[in-house]
Amino acid sequence: MGGRAKAIVVMGPSGVGKTTTAMVLAARLGWPYAEGDDFHPLENIAKMSAGIPLQDADREPWLAAIRDWIDEQARGGASVVVTCSALKRRYRDILRQADVDLCFLFLAADQLLVGERVARRAGHYMPPSLLASQFGDLEPLQADEPGIFVTVDKAPEAVAEEALLRLAERGWAVKPV
Repeated sequence: MGGRAKAIVVMGPSGVGKTTTAMVLAARLGWPYAEGDDFHPLENIAKMSAGIPLQDADREPWLAAIRDWIDEQARGGASVVVTCSALKRRYRDILRQADVDLCFLFLAADQLLVGERVARRAGHYMPPSLLASQFGDLEPLQADEPGIFVTVDKAPEAVAEEALLRLAERGWAVKPV
């Protein structure tokens, strides 16, 4: 790929469409994709499945594992798309330690809409009861954090298209394959 590797971290609370949007972006860009939930240790999954919100100490090894995966891909010359709730700035700071040009794609939606989505979702360990804690923990991107904001009130393809346009406006030369 030439130049420094890039990483797009698709972020936001559970149910905003991170996985769907990230998969569309990765397919459009031809970049490897990783589901951030797959990096959770079993202990975290057990807590969330039981309706117990994760604490910062629970999240640190998970965030480090995502960061390390980004670095591993970059060492191989690959830019990537990865999902991660990245709810707090301190979590995003861990991800920003990766040796890449990183941009957060913050997917925003009304909590009521997200609650409806989560309630309909099958086969996921994140129960709707934890949604309020996610929105409570959410710290929006700050001006000094590399990121863009996209609302998810449209189809995932349109969300991905808007993200690609906003990335281009920020000087990211991301060209769909």
